[in-house]
Amino acid sequence: MSKFSPFDATLWYATAAPAPQTVPLAGRVQADVCIVGAGYTGLTTALELVRKGVNVVLLEAEQAGFGGSGRNAGHCTPTFTHFSLPELRKLLGEPWAERLIARQTQANARVSAMIERYQIQCEWQQNGYVQAAARPGAIDAIKRKVEEYNAVGARTRFVDKAEVEAITGSPRFHGGWFHSEAGHLNPLGYARGLARAVQQEGAILHTGSKVTNVTREGLRWVAHTADGSVVADKVIFTTGAYTVEGWPKLDQSFKIMRVFVAATQPLSEEERRSVLPENTTMHDGRGDIYVYKYNAEGRIVASMFPMGRRGRDLAYTHQVMSDRLKWLHPQIRREIRWEYFWFGELDMQARTIPRLYGLAPGIVALTGLSGRGVPTGSMLGGILSEWALDVPEQELSLKVEPLHKAPFYMSFGPQLTLRYYRARDWLKTRMDGAPLPPHA
Repeated sequence: MSKFSPFDATLWYATAAPAPQTVPLAGRVQADVCIVGAGYTGLTTALELVRKGVNVVLLEAEQAGFGGSGRNAGHCTPTFTHFSLPELRKLLGEPWAERLIARQTQANARVSAMIERYQIQCEWQQNGYVQAAARPGAIDAIKRKVEEYNAVGARTRFVDKAEVEAITGSPRFHGGWFHSEAGHLNPLGYARGLARAVQQEGAILHTGSKVTNVTREGLRWVAHTADGSVVADKVIFTTGAYTVEGWPKLDQSFKIMRVFVAATQPLSEEERRSVLPENTTMHDGRGDIYVYKYNAEGRIVASMFPMGRRGRDLAYTHQVMSDRLKWLHPQIRREIRWEYFWFGELDMQARTIPRLYGLAPGIVALTGLSGRGVPTGSMLGGILSEWALDVPEQELSLKVEPLHKAPFYMSFGPQLTLRYYRARDWLKTRMDGAPLPPHA
């Protein structure tokens, strides 16, 4: 399989509202701020700035949402994944940790508000998220999550075995963490809606305009494309995992980790009454994750990480995904057809939270979202816009750091971690006397 799946092969490309009309950059234009990359982070940064009267030009090499913003699975859960909140506080220190925690845990309110304000057609459903306790021994950790997140203002609760089965339709779980503010959407539809909002507010968006380099011109910066240039006081790179050229060594600040997403045929009305009957987003609670939800057509959209044959052998991968889904939901008796299958790329770095790099006076880059796409990308626009508006660096929610190369171990560390999680889950599940899913 190719490194980059064809963008037009995704479910979202087939079902999203049309992209707004744009043209490539031609000639020399002026701006206060030039933003490079029209994913969620770049689009929301542009939106924040232009609403404050800043003259913004946004350049995108392909089309709005072409990268992770248009390829992800569409989950919108305002949480952190790898680290607990106490661990984040130790890692980042104060006041940085508390500021970032506040922004991330409130991110879905921002997403919902933008969708409502600009009437973005993106299948937005805010029916909650369940992270399951896949074995009895996982319940204590779930209850700690409830305490940690509720202490910072989130609305979450522990659900017991009976309630988690009522919410999800699966008899396989022993409890779960229910996050009522979470939602899901068509991610490309959301990106295109943000692009339309950016234009509506008065910013200029040029697609098909890859930035090849940025040079100094007096007190200003010039972002160069094949057929034009933008002269600006400040430049912000928000190209994430799809960074190609633009600034020396920026693409070395992270390592790529691949994820695949697949979508079934539409389930019947009868099946939908018993499989995810409340239209929630579902995480099966294993370290080697299986996350799934519906799209507007009633297709199950599920994601996993490649491992061994999984992700390389398409027929085998489809079988693994079907076996897991039917194990979780024995009421699905017919054959599952995975009618869409695609890959996305994650810009991973060791802390698994975004990194804000100062590249030169007046230029920053933000990479390393590490898979926390929709809510994280949406809230980062607030931080970057504050930087562009000259909020002192010590008052931002992310530290501005010098650019540095991702450590070598990130080339294999995430995959080793997944394999460790898989082995740990297998052992602990056996010790708990709970059943294991197929291919565990």
